[in-house]
Amino acid sequence: MKRINEDIKNGTYAPFYLLYGEEKYLIAQMRKRLTKALVSPEDTMNYGYFEGKKVDQIEVIDLANTLPFFNDYRLIVLDQTELGKKCSDDFLNKIKEVPDSTIMVFIEDSIDKRSKIYKFLSKNGYAASFDAITEKEMHLWLAGQLKQNNKKMTTKDAGLFLYKTGNQLFMVKNELEKLISYVGDREVITADDIETLVTAETTNQIFVMLEAIAKKQKAQAMELYFDLLELKESPFGILALLIRQCNQLLQTKSLMAKHASGGEIAKEVKVPPFVARKLQSQCQMFTLDELIGMIRKCAITDEKIKSGNITDRVAVELLIVEFSSKS
Repeated sequence: MKRINEDIKNGTYAPFYLLYGEEKYLIAQMRKRLTKALVSPEDTMNYGYFEGKKVDQIEVIDLANTLPFFNDYRLIVLDQTELGKKCSDDFLNKIKEVPDSTIMVFIEDSIDKRSKIYKFLSKNGYAASFDAITEKEMHLWLAGQLKQNNKKMTTKDAGLFLYKTGNQLFMVKNELEKLISYVGDREVITADDIETLVTAETTNQIFVMLEAIAKKQKAQAMELYFDLLELKESPFGILALLIRQCNQLLQTKSLMAKHASGGEIAKEVKVPPFVARKLQSQCQMFTLDELIGMIRKCAITDEKIKSGNITDRVAVELLIVEFSSKS
């Protein structure tokens, strides 16, 4: 990310940029920054945007070979076309010949670092990974947004808010904007405001899904998975939430075995007290070995997706089917 910001500041650009990873909000922000720097908002002549797997590759190449019209650069964005993770030798050879005035930006959820296109883009351009930000980084980002909008939130209420929204910045940003609008001129955002307004559909769905998995209710678990997809949650995001939830259950179970109190569990697992109570109840549905096994299988699935061996949707679906099937 730092390299791209420097390119924008200096006005010297790589011919190719590959933006990939879990954090869609940061990718979207970087794409907007590049677009704003390279073409003006009203300039449709020098901007080409292609989305989805059914992109016309001939049209992409023809446009890429067209010189810009009264501008220094022509920008072409290829969003989730999968050309950034795998493409034909013909397409790869043709983009090698595009004029220096064309800048191509590839955006993908995940990539295969062994592929020819990745090696080419990273060698001849710049490949930037946008991983999910850490909990600490999320709190710092939230604090910055609150300060910009002259709002305040206690540390405890910030934890409640982030728990309900999950770890995707798009979701956090949207829910925060709703809250800021809701409280109006009032400076402090309270827990009551958060409980009243902030949706927690994804997090609650994961709780219910794990309950269905524990009861070996495969049909119910799959229905919840498809519901999450309908809520526009990515399969990779669902996997991340599943891993987080299993880790929290494992921590809780281990702490309960040591006779830790509810307050101690909440502090150690870093969740609000009401969440700690839910974790205490749910972790009793699983044995220690089951939770360890589930975490291990989630990690294997994560690696398979990132290496390009399987699509994220199919991988997570198979994982849930395995978890919820009777032995």
